[in-house]
Amino acid sequence: MKKKMISFALAAAVLLPLHAEAQATVTANAGWLSQYYYRGVLQRTSSASAGLNVASGNFSAGTWAADVGDGSEVDLFGSVAIPLGSGTVSLGGTGYFYTGDFDDTYLEGNLGASFGILSLAAALGTYDVSGDDKYFFLSATAAKNGFFGTVGTIAYNTGLGDALSDAFDKDLGGQYLQAGYGFTAGEMDFSVSGLMNDAALSDEIDGEITLIFGVSKVFTIQ
Repeated sequence: MKKKMISFALAAAVLLPLHAEAQATVTANAGWLSQYYYRGVLQRTSSASAGLNVASGNFSAGTWAADVGDGSEVDLFGSVAIPLGSGTVSLGGTGYFYTGDFDDTYLEGNLGASFGILSLAAALGTYDVSGDDKYFFLSATAAKNGFFGTVGTIAYNTGLGDALSDAFDKDLGGQYLQAGYGFTAGEMDFSVSGLMNDAALSDEIDGEITLIFGVSKVFTIQ
């Protein structure tokens, strides 16, 4: 696991070459969620988090950590943004690591696109120490004037060739819907949202809506 973390960190560093003409921006963030859900799956009730991000030109990389009860989740990520017409396409990678026994290591490639109020995200990755188990994630988000809505689907044990066809197979994964509103007050960011998923992702709120409250703040370091 340590070797994977080191190699991923080096890969992320490559995404941020030092350009004399490109000034790097460094920011930190801290936050809290009443219910930490990720891609429709409950990770922890009442979870604090913190992160660090570096951006230079079209490149960005960072790390983020959150309390998941049995230890912490520690993420490493990097990406490059490519302007395309009136929108942006991004390519990158993310590694999810755990200090305790909460879960296994996840490594994934990411593809994103943003045009106006609509953004799309896709990920194809592996999990488990051996890396033999694969998954595919796809989501669409609409956001305007603080209001946002996301629908997502995930399929497990699927390869690239079967990713799209398996993404909506209820026997291989599940779907979720989240909608809410975010606003800024007193230099703090607040959000309230409702999330509904199916039993394949979490049998705790199947067919019901759970409310999620969040607060966060971004600090500019450089």
